[in-house]
Amino acid sequence: MTSENFLADLPLAGDLVATGFDGWTRELRTEFEAHSHDGRVGSRLLSQTPRVRVWEIRLAPGERWHAHRHVLDYFWTAVNAGRSRQHTHDGTTREVSYDAGETRHFTFGPGEYLLHDIENVGGTELVFTTVEHLDSANAPLDIHGHGPDARQEPRP
Repeated sequence: MTSENFLADLPLAGDLVATGFDGWTRELRTEFEAHSHDGRVGSRLLSQTPRVRVWEIRLAPGERWHAHRHVLDYFWTAVNAGRSRQHTHDGTTREVSYDAGETRHFTFGPGEYLLHDIENVGGTELVFTTVEHLDSANAPLDIHGHGPDARQEPRP
């Protein structure tokens, strides 16, 4: 897909604090390239069936989860209240505040995706549950590695 206009339709949370890759370090850009097809969307895979993957992401204050790519329809729920900073592959940076139980749903068409990281910028642990739907428009990414062999292809 050559256009990334679909990003405007996603329910991206938070306040936009920077655009145009402003404030991105060389290391951060390199990480986004290295993890551009990393399907590990959480720090721990809790469960997987033929229909869903259930992930946990648990970040201590100051901790961050590396760039990762969402291609499957999914939703996340904040287990507790907290704050994060997220960089998105379109060069934007957002600061997000979460309430316990807050949930957001994402749907991706063929070839659409969201590549981002997440850093806990609050003073308490930040915990999410993320559920991916394996029967989405795109094939699941490899969760055991990343790189060119882990690229997704749209499903017919």
